[in-house]
Amino acid sequence: MRIGIIVAMDKELRQLKQLFDSDNVRVEKCGIGKVNAALGAQRMINEFHPDIIISSGCAGGNGDDINVQDVVVSAELCYHDVYCGTAIDNTTQYGQVQGMPVRFKADKELLEKAQQFSILNSQFSIHAGLIVTGDWFVDSKEKMRSIIEKFPEAKAVDMESAAIAQTCYINKVRFISFRVISDIPLRDTDASQYHDFWNTIAENSFQVTKTFVESL
Repeated sequence: MRIGIIVAMDKELRQLKQLFDSDNVRVEKCGIGKVNAALGAQRMINEFHPDIIISSGCAGGNGDDINVQDVVVSAELCYHDVYCGTAIDNTTQYGQVQGMPVRFKADKELLEKAQQFSILNSQFSIHAGLIVTGDWFVDSKEKMRSIIEKFPEAKAVDMESAAIAQTCYINKVRFISFRVISDIPLRDTDASQYHDFWNTIAENSFQVTKTFVESL
């Protein structure tokens, strides 16, 4: 089985590259944002032909049960900054690209394995739920509130996962996202939690992705 892991940033790449030493697992950096994510996922598919793609990295968290260093696994994904209007198709929902699913679902078997994995590995706090994606680094409570107003059930906000999910959907490649929570924007000021995460506690935060891959 070939597994492709896509991250956005050099510091995420360094964390994950050192965890894998197998020709069947490839870790690549796509760059930040939806376009980079989609291009990176398509390149991974064209060149490596993976059976599974995992979006990994960090994300902002949401919810009373979510804390820094917890991991959110995508049960489903959509965009928080996409609106196609109702002029042509009044069934298209906010966050949905017209012609695409309302929400991209993680591969059912992978999600079930992730949920079983979370029960068996008590050292990891893992939450399955909605991840929303957009081209915006959420560094203010006001911006986070505007996102959560439309997606109150969202567990995490990132800048790549839904774009990778859409690319995998089009190419019929199994997909799931693992996102380590680096900050809780509604409890943060000036992204201080995010900077503290990388300065003090990021080391070993991506071990859950390695452990999951080893369980496949």
